[in-house]
Amino acid sequence: MSDPINEDRGPALPVERDDNGSPAPAPRVEREDNGSKRRYVIHRPEGEAELSLSVMSPTKVIADHTYVPDALRGQGLAEELLQALLEDARAQGFTIIPLCRFVAGQAQRHPEWAELFSRP
Repeated sequence: MSDPINEDRGPALPVERDDNGSPAPAPRVEREDNGSKRRYVIHRPEGEAELSLSVMSPTKVIADHTYVPDALRGQGLAEELLQALLEDARAQGFTIIPLCRFVAGQAQRHPEWAELFSRP
């Protein structure tokens, strides 16, 4: 018998596990500020996923670059980084200039985020 609720979800993704076989915790995004430079980063043994920014003013940042090492791709880490940036933009009232291709592409796919983005 088919399950109409789960029918369109496709195959389940494997659950990442820690050394003890328990489900691994969700990625923890950290924000690092260094003057006019900022980055959102997820540290993993395989490397660091990051979204780097240039702070133009208290109300405007430039999303410069998103990087996820090959060993970490396909796990949704870039999306987690972007979500942290969007949450901060909402909470702190700044807008994002999306020079990074990934961020620009996501901004186009999500018109509901339009108020968080601006042009250079």
